[in-house]
Amino acid sequence: MHVFVAVDIGASSGRLVMAQISDQKLKTTEIHRFKNGFFREDGHDRWNIDQILKEILIGLEKVKRAGISKVTLGIDTWAVDYVLTDKDGHKLQNPISYRDARTQNAIHELTSTLPKEYLYEKTGIQFQNFNTLYQLYEEDQSELRQADKIMMIPDYLGFQLTGNAVTEVTNASTTQMLNLRKRLFDSDLMADVHVRDDQFPKLVESGTILGQLQKERFPEYELPDATVVTVASHDTASAVIGTPAEGDKWAFLSSGTWSLLGAETNVPENSLAAFHANYTNEWGAYGTYRFLKNIMGLWIIQRIKADLNDQYSFPELADMAQKTPGFRTFINVNDERFENPTNMIDEIQAYARETKQFVPQTPGELARTVYDNLALCYAAELGQLSQILKQPFETLNIVGGGSNVELLNQLTSSLANINVVAGPTEATAIGNILVQMISTGDVKNVQAARALIRTSYPLKKYVPQKSQQLEQVLAQYKQFLTQQSEQKEGIENG
Repeated sequence: MHVFVAVDIGASSGRLVMAQISDQKLKTTEIHRFKNGFFREDGHDRWNIDQILKEILIGLEKVKRAGISKVTLGIDTWAVDYVLTDKDGHKLQNPISYRDARTQNAIHELTSTLPKEYLYEKTGIQFQNFNTLYQLYEEDQSELRQADKIMMIPDYLGFQLTGNAVTEVTNASTTQMLNLRKRLFDSDLMADVHVRDDQFPKLVESGTILGQLQKERFPEYELPDATVVTVASHDTASAVIGTPAEGDKWAFLSSGTWSLLGAETNVPENSLAAFHANYTNEWGAYGTYRFLKNIMGLWIIQRIKADLNDQYSFPELADMAQKTPGFRTFINVNDERFENPTNMIDEIQAYARETKQFVPQTPGELARTVYDNLALCYAAELGQLSQILKQPFETLNIVGGGSNVELLNQLTSSLANINVVAGPTEATAIGNILVQMISTGDVKNVQAARALIRTSYPLKKYVPQKSQQLEQVLAQYKQFLTQQSEQKEGIENG
């Protein structure tokens, strides 16, 4: 019986998950979990990529100790970040995190010569100051010239394991450097950020066999034989594959450190309406597109928890929020000030004071403020998503860690007036595994994979609890965001 291993690494933690099909159900077991995070080095926030690789090897050693001698393996991580390597495949530096401040003004500077409409027409990708395009624009030019290859994080890890270098398309699309029509890196954009055409390894589709684990490179570890598959290596792409969707009137919300809200499409949507709404056309597995919006997600709660010295667990914070009156403070969760502040609690309270609103003080009030505003944002964006695609949605599939937050799920269902299906929590690892299974022939296709999810995992359903008060709150929230946007624009225009 085939054994599959998903290496699923996020910004705050990573895990190795083993899977098999047994009794026509997918059985998954987490075999190793580790913390992840960036650290300060040479004036930048960087990832300890060597430690991440070490944790993968530790996890694989645990697989071998469990008596499993042969596996299929796939790796997914967050998007946009990359490793510069020399001709021998050695990293030049630890990779810089997308949360580093170096790209703060990069969009403004680059689009002073390249109009935003031009960039969006070419790539269909939303404007986020951490996109790879802007990171490379700000990259140390001597280091960039020295680099033989630019590898996205999961591709670099796969290269370290197998010696084979590729660029998988779902993650590559987040660079804002792929041409939607040609389905290749855009040579004009590469030249604009001083990148050579040969610096990115060749593009490959999700499900491509990368190669065999070169165990001889890691003699200090007892490792199983492993065939490495280049899965949908952007974690959101894997999460969408791991969504238990049915029919064609569903949207998805991958709810983790980031909230990624959107729909799976067969053709890109880079209209002016999509451009003005800052929606993105990330490439998905099997020729699909993830038409979605990046929303600041549980990162805010994660930071609040840390600022409270981890006195409370996430379930405890959610429980306190449930017992706290709601909708007393509006915040724009996507405001840049919440991306990486010194102290998240101070930042939220300062925002409330500046906008002359109730200032949340207690852990419950802080958590409730975040959950309220995430749900309001989801509801507003679902309405916009439906308008742009000219498509009604009947179901919102929420996957990832946020699918466990009942208050957030119910608020989203009620505010957006949509049925919510929550789960599975580990959709990213599951999607990673399912791409492997499709590659080996253990699962026929994506439709069969999603049917397998529905029969393998408990899913919780929420139905809208409509009220006139909620409709009023959503209208007030939209008005508040419009006022904040107009004030900001006025300040920027002098």
